[in-house]
Amino acid sequence: MKIVKGDKVKVIAGKDKGREGTVERVYVKTDSVLIEGVNLYKKHVKKSEKIPQGGILDIPRALHASKVMIICKNCNKSTRVGYEIKDDKKVRICKKCKGKI
Repeated sequence: MKIVKGDKVKVIAGKDKGREGTVERVYVKTDSVLIEGVNLYKKHVKKSEKIPQGGILDIPRALHASKVMIICKNCNKSTRVGYEIKDDKKVRICKKCKGKI
């Protein structure tokens, strides 16, 4: 998968199209990512020791990786990811500005 934790991404499809956020977690088996503040759903929670008030909470859900694009740190544009081998290491590069991501 070309997306890793900490990447800044932009949603390109779905109800949150156009929103940006950072990747909190990557689920490799399901090919999905959890993005901070994006794809929020309401969950009704009963009173408990952890949540003494109960009520309705906004909980983020994972998005499929094909619905997001990485934002390049150098050119600040959403871009596709390529790879280059430098000093026997595989490095991710921006397809637009050819800079290291």
